[in-house]
Amino acid sequence: MSINIAIDGPAGAGKSTVAKAVSAELGYIYVDTGALYRTIALFITENNISDENIPTEIKNADVSLKFVDGVQKVFLGDRDVSGLIRTPEISMEASRTSAIPAVREYLFGTQQKIARENNVIMDGRDIGTVVLPEADVKIFLTATPEERAERRYKELSEKPDCPCYEEILSDITERDHNDMNRPVAPLKQADDAILVDSTDLTLREVVDTIIRIINQKTGR
Repeated sequence: MSINIAIDGPAGAGKSTVAKAVSAELGYIYVDTGALYRTIALFITENNISDENIPTEIKNADVSLKFVDGVQKVFLGDRDVSGLIRTPEISMEASRTSAIPAVREYLFGTQQKIARENNVIMDGRDIGTVVLPEADVKIFLTATPEERAERRYKELSEKPDCPCYEEILSDITERDHNDMNRPVAPLKQADDAILVDSTDLTLREVVDTIIRIINQKTGR
C-alpha cells in the first residue's frame, strides 16, 4: 500500500519548499496542490469566467503535473504555466476561487488518484482534513504572519515590481482570513496532525523535524 503524507498550513509557511525537500530525501512523489488551484485561477482569469459559469467552463481546463528534467511543472493544456501562477494577483484569486465547490470537486479526484497509486507528500490547506483524511502522517506547518511576510519579501526583493513588506503582510493576513473562513473545506489543523512552527527554525531544521516525525510514524 502507498504511504501518504499530508502537510497543511497557511500561505507563506513554506509548505511547498519543505515538502519538495522531504520528498526528495525520502523518495516520495511531491504533489503541489496549491499549483493546481493557482492554475485553475489562471484559467478563470485569462478567460474572464464569471463565478456562475465556473461549474460549466471549468470542464474545459486541462490541468496536469509533469516532471521536466526532474522538476515538477504545472501545465494548462500544452503550456507550462509554472511561472505565471506565482503572481500576487493569481495567489489572491486562487484563495478566492478555491472556496468554490465546483473547483474543489474538479481537482479532488485527481489528487486522490495520485495518492492511491504512489507514496506521496501532498501539501495544501485541507489535505489532512478533506483530501486525504486517512493519511499516514499529518503535519500542520505554520509560522507567524510577520515571519511569513518577511520570507516572501526576501523572495521577491530582487524583482523590480516587488511590493513593500507592509503590502505583503496585508495580503497574507487577508489570505489567512479567507482560507480559515471559507464555507468549503476551511484551513484548520486536523485533530491528529502534528504542529510544526517554523518561525524560529531554519529550512534544514524544519525538514529534519518532519522527516523524523514521518520515520517515527511509519516505522522507517
